[in-house]
Amino acid sequence: MISLQLRPYFPIVALLAGLVSTGCVRRQFFQPDARPDATLPLPATADSVRGATAGRQYARHGQLYNALVGQHHRPSWAAPVAAPVLNLATARPGGLQPGKVGGGFNSTSLSLTAANGSAYVLRTVDKDPIRATPELVRGTFLVNVLRDNVSSTNPYAALVVPPLATALGVPRSEPRLYYVRPDDPAFQTDSLHHFRGQLAYLEEKAATMPDKPAPAAVLSSEKAFAAVFASPDQRIDQAALLRARLLDGWLGDWDRHAGQWSWALGAPMTGGFAPLLPLPKDRDMVFYRLDDGVLGWLIGHVAIRHWVTFGPRYKNPVALLSNGEYLDRRALNGLSRAQFRATALALQQQLPDTLLNRAVRRLPPAVFAIEGPRTIAALQARRAALPALADALYLDLARRPLVGGTAQAETFVIRQYPDSMQVTVYPSGSETALPLFRRTFFSSETREIVLEGLGGDDTFVRSQALSQQAARPRLRIYGGPGSDTLTQGPSGASVTSLPGIRFSQGSAPAGQAYDKPAEE
Repeated sequence: MISLQLRPYFPIVALLAGLVSTGCVRRQFFQPDARPDATLPLPATADSVRGATAGRQYARHGQLYNALVGQHHRPSWAAPVAAPVLNLATARPGGLQPGKVGGGFNSTSLSLTAANGSAYVLRTVDKDPIRATPELVRGTFLVNVLRDNVSSTNPYAALVVPPLATALGVPRSEPRLYYVRPDDPAFQTDSLHHFRGQLAYLEEKAATMPDKPAPAAVLSSEKAFAAVFASPDQRIDQAALLRARLLDGWLGDWDRHAGQWSWALGAPMTGGFAPLLPLPKDRDMVFYRLDDGVLGWLIGHVAIRHWVTFGPRYKNPVALLSNGEYLDRRALNGLSRAQFRATALALQQQLPDTLLNRAVRRLPPAVFAIEGPRTIAALQARRAALPALADALYLDLARRPLVGGTAQAETFVIRQYPDSMQVTVYPSGSETALPLFRRTFFSSETREIVLEGLGGDDTFVRSQALSQQAARPRLRIYGGPGSDTLTQGPSGASVTSLPGIRFSQGSAPAGQAYDKPAEE
């Protein structure tokens, strides 16, 4: 994935990386133990450690290296912190039983189950992105570069998120930092060697809200979208997702692809449908810092633009939120510009300075001394610009929105006006029923609207328009499987084409509309 994005700029990256790196991959890249004094045995009765570091190796470079590559969060990775020693038998009432080892391109994780059936996950604080690199380059200096780039992340940023998310009504996990003994009997298998002697986060597998009952079911993004596409009985809570996405942008958390979410199935609402509530997870990229060196600036501003550095201003808001485009285009399509702005204004009121100070002080004391004051100042400045962030996201999504049906039959009613187009979706043959979707798209914001019928015998109706010759928005319709029809005006006469409308009986091309979300 990374190699494809860097390919056009590989000569530049390779030249700079070669200046600051060895010619082949370092086999002893990572610190052997989070305790600098690990040669001294840890007493069997020890319940905590002091002076542990998340990754001392990131701070071993000199001024020239930091100028070329960037200092990033290297001081925080090397800062001494205290952490309790993990004991699976007592970490939760009744103990935790280890299960499957997993993880994405960077993390190593271990699934755990509590005595009451609750699911937890243990994740290493340090990461190894070697799994994201092609086999061809795994023995080269490029692996050193990618591993060193982990220093762009703040190892303790996830500790700051819970009180901020709670204040905004966004579900969150509650990560707790632990030290894993190298001689812990529970971690002696080969598959768990990455945990031994390291700092790790223990947290709930699915995000929750305090004092709220557990959801009836928790779905992955793939299963959630399959449910949404199958029937109108399940729909994503768009207002809740918008709050979560603005929180992502405010925190600078750019890594929000479909695999970074779970979905809670809520109780049925008025209209008979059950909402799917977003459950964010994996806050590894909060407070990301990349562009404070020549190489980091080139990567973040030229090659991989969604690797956006956190700072007092939103440097590239559209790129910052672009990793969540699959979700945003399909699950924020019913909200107006006014709703985006109102949500941003509400978030500003829910994030007072007292809360910001309390949240950032959850960083370990040595790390707060390094990062605390400027992080608080940056959050304050970004809070003031939240309406601008919301507007940038809205305008990007409004340029070419997607409106989809389900595997059942629906009726899409299109009303064209001189300056806008209204799209309403009804259960097929029930235009007097409560609509499944309704929104007006303005020609000043929207170039083209994509309608996806999916399954069923869908009907697309262009009602009698006030203006038959509006230049925008254009309309592109994919009927999908089934016997679909396009009709015009009150007579309901079937047609095959209309001015400004492109109609296809088949499905949208792969990657265009409602294909499978990418899980990582």
